[in-house]
Amino acid sequence: QVQLVESGGGLVQAGGSLRLSCAASGRTFSSYAMGWVRQGPGKQREFVAAISSRGGTTHYADSVKGRFTISRDNAKNTMYLQMNSLKYEDTAVYYCAADRRATIVKPPNPDGYDYWGQGTQVTVSS
Repeated sequence: QVQLVESGGGLVQAGGSLRLSCAASGRTFSSYAMGWVRQGPGKQREFVAAISSRGGTTHYADSVKGRFTISRDNAKNTMYLQMNSLKYEDTAVYYCAADRRATIVKPPNPDGYDYWGQGTQVTVSS
């Protein structure tokens, strides 16, 4: 089992950047594929990005491709989401999630993860 804690959310102007972090406990982090999922106000949960257990494969939602970068540092049990050129529509609670499988599932299922963090709020002002 793994416990996940997100940080790095906040308020930013459109066009700005934020970097989210997800710190994981447990010795199994490096064997899990990981992902970021978000839920905006009044919206359904939406897949954002995923990364394989060793970081060799990544996958992005079309809405964030070219603006967001997912990465991980298995030595630090931490995953990151670098968000650039933020838009108002990126406003959401961002959740870190872990998949007990090592590889990314395609097409991605935003509800298909086994473990979840508590979420961190990202608010983009227009």
